[in-house]
Amino acid sequence: MSDRKRSTALALASALAGSAVLLAAPAAHAAVVDVAYDCKTPIGDKSAISPIDIKAVKDGEAYKLTMSFQKGVSSSPIELGKGAMSPSAVILVDGAEKVSVPVSGPPNPEAAPADTPIKITDLSGTYTPKKSGKVTFTAGVLTIKAMGTTTTCTPGNSPGPSLELDVTAAGGAAAQSGGGSDDDTLPQTGPTDSALALGTLGATVLLSGVAGVLWLTRRGQRARS
Repeated sequence: MSDRKRSTALALASALAGSAVLLAAPAAHAAVVDVAYDCKTPIGDKSAISPIDIKAVKDGEAYKLTMSFQKGVSSSPIELGKGAMSPSAVILVDGAEKVSVPVSGPPNPEAAPADTPIKITDLSGTYTPKKSGKVTFTAGVLTIKAMGTTTTCTPGNSPGPSLELDVTAAGGAAAQSGGGSDDDTLPQTGPTDSALALGTLGATVLLSGVAGVLWLTRRGQRARS
């Protein structure tokens, strides 16, 4: 193999390896965020801080969201029996589109002692994007219903997003920002530009050849008429 052919082969192998790394890069960024809740309860105003984790799992054309609380944010002056409390919340979506996604969870699986922070069960909901692109997910208002009362907890510290994700709208193309896409095309960066340029050149030559055949055919028809 000549030096020129060897160099070309090495360059192509390097480009393909680089593309594989780019395609394998993660398209999501998650962080556990401390959310300072200001709660309006039946016995007065309360406040508490809980680390919040939000996860998303692709499910067909939608994403299943799970919101987890690592600490309780409210308590009751009396014991709450098993199944007495029902939690729900809102996850705020921002970026490519702005929407609010309702999430809810099962009642408390165990009795909650009086004056003890109540453990919030994981809340889940479904987000179906209408636009492709990068979006963020941030904890919104939490609502706790127990024994005929309602407690509303609002984030008071303008928390940052717990999750950032590249999403694909139903029937749309995958977003190109962040961690790449599921397409088989090579990213238009670095050495792969040469491969794309060669592909474009080949298409140009092919079109030129077709145009030449059409021109010759038409010229031949005029000559015979």
